[in-house]
Amino acid sequence: MAASGAVEPGRPAATAAPSAAPAQAPAPERLFRPISAEDEEQQPTEIESLCMNCYRNGMTRLLLTKIPFFREVIVSSFSCEHCGWNNTEIQSAGRIQDQGVRYTLTVGAQEDMNRQVVKTDSATTRIPELDFEIPAFSQKGALTTVEGLISRAISGLEQDQPARRANEEPVAERIDEFIVKLKELKQVASPFTLIIDDPSGNSFVENPHAPQKDHALIIMRYNRTLQQEEMLGLQAEAAPEEKPEEEDLRNEVLQFNTNCPECNAPAQTNMKLVQIPHFKEVIIMATNCENCGHRTNEVKSGGAIEPLGTRISFHITDPSDLTRDVLKSETCSVEIPELEFELGMAVLGGKFTTLEGLLKDIQELVTKNPFTLGDSSNPGQMEKLQEFSQKLDQILQGNMKAHFIMNDPAGNSYLQNVYAPEDDPQMKVEHYKRTFDQNEELGLNDMKTEGYETGPAPQR
Repeated sequence: MAASGAVEPGRPAATAAPSAAPAQAPAPERLFRPISAEDEEQQPTEIESLCMNCYRNGMTRLLLTKIPFFREVIVSSFSCEHCGWNNTEIQSAGRIQDQGVRYTLTVGAQEDMNRQVVKTDSATTRIPELDFEIPAFSQKGALTTVEGLISRAISGLEQDQPARRANEEPVAERIDEFIVKLKELKQVASPFTLIIDDPSGNSFVENPHAPQKDHALIIMRYNRTLQQEEMLGLQAEAAPEEKPEEEDLRNEVLQFNTNCPECNAPAQTNMKLVQIPHFKEVIIMATNCENCGHRTNEVKSGGAIEPLGTRISFHITDPSDLTRDVLKSETCSVEIPELEFELGMAVLGGKFTTLEGLLKDIQELVTKNPFTLGDSSNPGQMEKLQEFSQKLDQILQGNMKAHFIMNDPAGNSYLQNVYAPEDDPQMKVEHYKRTFDQNEELGLNDMKTEGYETGPAPQR
């Protein structure tokens, strides 16, 4: 398949024949290697397969790899040397995410057509301006670009046009007119909107402006509906049974079995309730995998969403300021105006660490982004990343003053006040009323807490 990622719809995928070319499999502990052009041991597995176009034998190549800061994926490619037919697709090898994701991209320039896109089988693609939709599970997954998605749709519509012209000429004419509109989109004569909605949460759209915020791209994570759970083959969890007495879990460390997010081996997660002074209770969860050594921790608020959102502005003036404790919830965004940097909601997840630890996590996330490194990056973007990393190092070393802003619409984030209970002269805490869009992201607009009874209460 070309760079556009065009796969002809309607053709069944190639099926593997019993015979297979010899290939050396990687060690089990490194089955999914990080994608790298310098890894000479990372070679695809070749399998002789039946071509469903000419029914002669072709070759299927499978590559099990891991995209840094994203997911494990299986890239497969089939080619037939007899008829020239080829087919490529990508499948997620990781688990289905806890939430679905919706990417809304406003394409306004030719550069936007070159954004890299990971589209899974379960993703729905829409272009509202043309009232055009590609339903979920109608195409195979693909690692392509925005232009590739449109080219793939054009190829699918053009495939059966000869038969339509012979049997249903009016329908064929209308489809020809629609194909012309799709081809005009590739020229970006006028801005249009591309929406990728994936209930599995495994799709991805590149942000070429990292570490700055991408104003053309809106990322929204949401809880799946019952229909989406059934579509993905998941069962809704049964409601927990009510206990006659509430147990005091503050002094206990709870343990439950889970799977390692790196190697998928059985692991154990520890969970404990912790009371943060002058704040509230939080839940700290930590997972340690004995198989691969991977460690992860996550923090969630143990209380409800606050009536008002919280904005914390802190002025970093001394290296000792970096030792302050920080609780960043999943709904909290972070800004550093001096670096023109903004970290969106849900990125990095919930964390309970120090200010220095959070800044180092941000530096690692930005500087090791695979889409801004290597041959695919441009010099201007590399210079911006190097400048950003140098300024962040100056802040970590105490050589540069900066403002650190935490904005949490749910009001569940915290920055330590070393002068408590007195006011901190370097910190400003503001409480504000949430906007409609912020309530929508938190799922509060559809939540009814008053007058939800089916009928009036009986009179006494």
